[in-house]
Amino acid sequence: MTDMVQATAPTAARVSDTYRWAQLAIGVAAMVMIANYQYGWTFFVPDIQKKFGWDRASIQWAFTLFVLFETWLVPVEGWFVDKYGPRIVVLVGGVLCAIGWVINAQATTLNGYYLGMIIAGIGAGGVYGTCVGNALKWFPDKRGLAAGITAAGFGAGSALTVAPIQAMIKDSGFQTTFLYFGLGQGIIICLLAFFLLAPKPGQVPNVVANANLLQTRRNYQPTEVLRQPIFWLMYFMFVIVGAGGLMVTANLKPIAADWKVDNVPVTLMAMTMTAVTFAATIDRVLNGLTRPFFGWISDMIGRENTMFIAFGMEGVGIWLLYLWGHDPLWFVLLSGFVFFAWGEIYSLFPSTCTDTFGAKFATTNAGLLYTAKGTAALLVPIANYMQQSSGTWDSVFIIAAGANILASALAIAVLKPWRKVVVAKSTV
Repeated sequence: MTDMVQATAPTAARVSDTYRWAQLAIGVAAMVMIANYQYGWTFFVPDIQKKFGWDRASIQWAFTLFVLFETWLVPVEGWFVDKYGPRIVVLVGGVLCAIGWVINAQATTLNGYYLGMIIAGIGAGGVYGTCVGNALKWFPDKRGLAAGITAAGFGAGSALTVAPIQAMIKDSGFQTTFLYFGLGQGIIICLLAFFLLAPKPGQVPNVVANANLLQTRRNYQPTEVLRQPIFWLMYFMFVIVGAGGLMVTANLKPIAADWKVDNVPVTLMAMTMTAVTFAATIDRVLNGLTRPFFGWISDMIGRENTMFIAFGMEGVGIWLLYLWGHDPLWFVLLSGFVFFAWGEIYSLFPSTCTDTFGAKFATTNAGLLYTAKGTAALLVPIANYMQQSSGTWDSVFIIAAGANILASALAIAVLKPWRKVVVAKSTV
């Protein structure tokens, strides 16, 4: 049974915008603290391999397990948030994040690292899902922007600690780095949890009603959402865009090496770096900026219109990277463009989900959709198999570009009119 949004007879006084932005800032800070658990892992792998002699593929299974547990348990963690509030889930998440990297600091077997990253993944997923869901609830009038800013904390947050982590690994060893960063990040998350609150009825503005931004007046329970065919359309689009982008972005360094541009110096804006280093630096920044940017755009022109533009840009960008990426300068510029057009999925899909199914169970429902990231990650190894079998990256680029063009067309031709009908029915 759906619950009607109670827009009248509020039980609490409307809070100031300053208070709402403060809650958003707390969530962003927590997201920054979990960013290293995913994006910082790569800095530890060479030293783990050097110390224990394991092959890299076996070590990287720890990262795969992290992503799976970080995504697929988010709906369960979201259910706890919607029922008991965000504080307890973020608090437990911070504890688990700390424990995960403390285990890594002591591990001497592959299974030890697998266990550590699974525990860290559960904790990071709890923090991620809670903070995005809470942002969606506090900002019914700016859902795209709020979700984008929050997701940007995760996408670009690790940029602040790249140099310190690398320096500590070099000076004190990777195990000490695991220990101190794990404890430090976990403790900060736990402290932030005490200041995180969910809005009460009446504290935030009503949902927006305009021609471009369709928002429901009902709250669908998670069990209902799973029975809605339109949810599975969004899920399919999330998977193909996520996998299409990851097939290229996750293999950027091997692609650069195969094209023999990885160590070629490139000069941009009076800075000179090797092509792959320059690309990685620009990509990380743009991957963070795109989330609030396209979220803000979607608040003005609508979710599906923005998806059409962004996914289309991604498809074209991947195709141009395939055509022109053998030139070092174009490799840097177009890889940045690809990252910019790809990272917005983490703001557009949660806000679209909440617009469609309501804010009351936003954390759980957006979490259900977020599991598409884990599904997409499982498809990424296909890119490596295709490259190994053919000896080129041609088919990878063609499929990745095609997947994004398909999602772009689905957004405007299918999702937009279908969601209009669903939302109209939910308001009567």
